[in-house]
Amino acid sequence: MTIKVAQARYLDGYRIWLRFNTGEEGIVDLTDVLDRYPVAKPLKDKALFANFYLDGWPTLAWSCGFDYSPESLYERATGKQIHWYAPKPAQTP
Repeated sequence: MTIKVAQARYLDGYRIWLRFNTGEEGIVDLTDVLDRYPVAKPLKDKALFANFYLDGWPTLAWSCGFDYSPESLYERATGKQIHWYAPKPAQTP
């Protein structure tokens, strides 16, 4: 199943409530993400952070060019791992 963000609502700080196409919902705090990705740094301005939209995937996106994968959002919001999304361990020949 492809994970998609069905609804999103800004809460406060760097927290967003999400509902997914699976019917599951949860809250994500993206504070750590803003420091990890240079393109996300403008979003430290909470007014800009709160001004997200759902793009064509759909997932959260911002006008500065930053978006965050729906699979990663799902894992953060629900605490469940998407098994097909996790990196596979390297195999030795």
